[in-house]
Amino acid sequence: MNYCMERTFTCLLIVLLALTGCKISAAENGSGSLKGYDLNKPEKFVMPGSLLEISGITLNHGISDVIYAIQDEEGKFFRLSWGVKKQVHWKFAKSGDYEDVALLHDRVVVLKSNGTLYTFNVPTNTEEEIEDVQEWKKLLPTGEYESLYADEASSQLYAVCKNCKQDKDKEGVSGVILRYDDSVYTTGTFFIDAAAYQKLEGKEKKGLRPSALARNPVTQEWYLLSSVHKLLLIIDEQWRIKETVKLSANTFNQPEGIAFDRAGNLYISNEGDDVTEGNILKFSRKL
Repeated sequence: MNYCMERTFTCLLIVLLALTGCKISAAENGSGSLKGYDLNKPEKFVMPGSLLEISGITLNHGISDVIYAIQDEEGKFFRLSWGVKKQVHWKFAKSGDYEDVALLHDRVVVLKSNGTLYTFNVPTNTEEEIEDVQEWKKLLPTGEYESLYADEASSQLYAVCKNCKQDKDKEGVSGVILRYDDSVYTTGTFFIDAAAYQKLEGKEKKGLRPSALARNPVTQEWYLLSSVHKLLLIIDEQWRIKETVKLSANTFNQPEGIAFDRAGNLYISNEGDDVTEGNILKFSRKL
């Protein structure tokens, strides 16, 4: 493709993105600008060693003084007070790859990477072992999962594929909507079409590989993390990508979890490694 053709193609693509409402944000340091938040100035909560490999995080009814979390190896459910490294935990399952956690009507829902769900009441006792665990298999299509969100108003759960066979030849990722009352069952599906941002970002970025999902209670927009690509995607209520924000590797070591409190403050958890401790970053909403 010669220079003129390349220039024409680029212009057409930019026009297309403008018409569809999608835009790309990136600051010079690699940390994207995001309306309502300063991603360069987080409040950092360093995790205890037991949560070096922190994955999913959630809040109960959007109350921010207590954080609930899991890590992706030991089948334990953690509770921490913000800024206090001392934690309590309960064992809910044997060791495995547990990726996300949500709270729905005081019931905990944990997502395993193979799509299996575990549910149990929010523990209030001091017993280390949880006894009322229910395990739900084969509710989600075969594949790899890391993203789960619970909506209190509708009693629905949203799970997004990270790597599913059904999305292999598609420019995007699929998701499943489940309803949870006395049981868990599928009520619908959705698809996040990533073609526009992929063309602008380059083919090497193909595949979103989502790592966490949450909904902003102020704007009602969906926030989807892609840890492997250091991206935060802002998505509207029809599952259309509005904006993608590049996350700085200096700030976000390995973003694996996301949550909001009732005021709209944003929390992102990062898994640690040999040189970096696990943490949760809080980004206060700017009024």
